[in-house]
Amino acid sequence: MYSRHGLEGHLVEFVEALRKRGIAVGPSETVDAGRVVSVLDLMDREALREGLACSLLRRPTHRATFDALFDLWFPAATGQRDSGKIDTTLPRTADGAIDFTALRELITELLVDGGPEAVELTEMLAAQMVEELGQYKSTNGPSFSAYQALRDVAPDTLLSRILEGLLGNADPASTRSSGSYEDEVAKRTAAQRIADLRKMVENETRRRAAEQLGRERVASYGVPKLAEDVDFLRASDTEMVALRRSVTPLARLLASRLAARRSRSRAGAIDLRRTLRKSMSTGGVPIDLVQRKPRRARPELVVMCDVSGSVAGFSHFTLLLVHALREQFSRVRIFAFIDSTDEVTRFFDSGADLGAAMSRIIRESDLITYDGHSDYGNAFETFDDKYAQSVTSRTSVLVLGDGRTNYRDPKVAALARTVSVAKHAYWLNPEPTGQWGSGDSAANVYRDVISMYECRSASQLSEIVARLLPV
Repeated sequence: MYSRHGLEGHLVEFVEALRKRGIAVGPSETVDAGRVVSVLDLMDREALREGLACSLLRRPTHRATFDALFDLWFPAATGQRDSGKIDTTLPRTADGAIDFTALRELITELLVDGGPEAVELTEMLAAQMVEELGQYKSTNGPSFSAYQALRDVAPDTLLSRILEGLLGNADPASTRSSGSYEDEVAKRTAAQRIADLRKMVENETRRRAAEQLGRERVASYGVPKLAEDVDFLRASDTEMVALRRSVTPLARLLASRLAARRSRSRAGAIDLRRTLRKSMSTGGVPIDLVQRKPRRARPELVVMCDVSGSVAGFSHFTLLLVHALREQFSRVRIFAFIDSTDEVTRFFDSGADLGAAMSRIIRESDLITYDGHSDYGNAFETFDDKYAQSVTSRTSVLVLGDGRTNYRDPKVAALARTVSVAKHAYWLNPEPTGQWGSGDSAANVYRDVISMYECRSASQLSEIVARLLPV
């Protein structure tokens, strides 16, 4: 599995794989990684993993992708394991079938233990589960599925039993208060160990697939996307958590870009009339350019966001980003809507917990007039009737949503009136452009009166915000 150019070539191929997945690795980082490899014990795989991560990664949100690629390029073992060991390790019934009750008991004991030896045994057990439970036949020969390996074991259902084991080892229940610190630590430990088991099975599945199909092919579909490349509308809860962690560093980056744009714009545009007047002293040759005095005031921003279930993840992330960028604007006002519109700026003060703010928006705001299904037309008309004064010639308007109206009247005229007053108006749509106008989508109707941009991931969002938001 190694490059014909030796370990150095293998490392360069690993770096190329990271770049293909969107992780920026430059020549200097590659040189640092080479030095790491030259001084670390290659037999200590975890030390090598951490050393390469320190030298090649710039963002902690890239770690999951890095780990998956590392496991492909620096596998723990090659080849299939001895099937005889599998028969003696996986519990079996008298007729030779796998005893799932006993297997679940064994997994529970190992996860409760959690020691180095138990972790090593769990890794071996995970590999054997993939071999026996996760294997199926395909046109290309034997294939492996992590889902199939875990389907009958259902490790998530073991959470309460693992929790009981952890608390039993730590402190008798009779002397422990409900909801105590020990309870919380035990809950998180149990959940983490189940997640670790799943990761072991997934790693073994990728390793075996790479042996059959080649690591480059497996890397193209079996490696997690970077947090910033995850599709908002398809993101899992775990991916959304990783996305929210990336808000602060992303906001810092965008703030620096906006500040740089503002600095460049301070010179002002050329004042043609005054330049021509001044050129009279040089025979009409405009040697000295006269520039208009720039307007130093920061722009105002009005955000209108759909917070219905279909686009809640996208709206939540974007509102977090806008909140983090609030210092770049003289004023930020936020309006949420489902089938009606209400101002929710009050929930986003500087000290607010943003997760709690989103929950309060749903509970305390007047967003539903009819049945709680998205109604963009009524939402825009409500905004025009009640909050039209919030948009002036200095305001930039940002609309967040997929434009799906549930076949109701889109009332484009109400949005057009808002757009006509604003200095800038943009619509960020989390759906692919090809789906605009399909089914109940009125995106193609709305885009006639407002500039609409596809915004499916955090990377697209950051690019659009950096390019469009005024300075």
